Amino acid sequence: MNFLAHIYLSFDDPEITLGNFFADHIRGNKYKHFPERIQKGILLHREIDTFTDAHPIAKESSKRLHKNYSHYSRVIVDIFYDHFLAKNWANYSEVPLEDYVERFYDLLEDNYAILPLSTQRMMPFLIADNWLLSYADLNGISKVLDGMNRRTKNKSRMNFAILDLEVHYDAFEDEFTRFFEELITFSRHKFKSLCED
Repeated sequence: MNFLAHIYLSFDDPEITLGNFFADHIRGNKYKHFPERIQKGILLHREIDTFTDAHPIAKESSKRLHKNYSHYSRVIVDIFYDHFLAKNWANYSEVPLEDYVERFYDLLEDNYAILPLSTQRMMPFLIADNWLLSYADLNGISKVLDGMNRRTKNKSRMNFAILDLEVHYDAFEDEFTRFFEELITFSRHKFKSLCED
């Protein structure tokens, strides 16, 4: 899953949210210096990724893209799924997405000093271009895919994936909806077990 989903699946716990958000910037076990609850957020992120990568519905979405994008197809699906979460946000939260995102940006700014360096470097772009809110429309997703393609030095051709999204929009949305219900249940269970340890 991508940024918005990981934030949402932290269930409004600030420290879990931080760890779940920046976990991709932490290698191996180099997280033991963080406060305990942030460590649990990192572990929750990894559990979510493992569940997602192994899930047949997510694999179905990825398979549709594999011919054109090879191993990048999973990354693209993560971005597509964040689009459907943002687009259908009212189905998952009573807090408007704009307000939810602003609160998250405030959380990042309040905890800037403990963020990994990679997260600190990314943060100004995240906030200035309002990535999380932009996921809700296709233009925003197109910009994200363009940026990802540039980071791969145009090898991934991910910028073209917006066309795949448009052609198979209903199929991807249906897969997201079915998958995300299961992921919420899984994540709640993992959240509870981690926080009870």
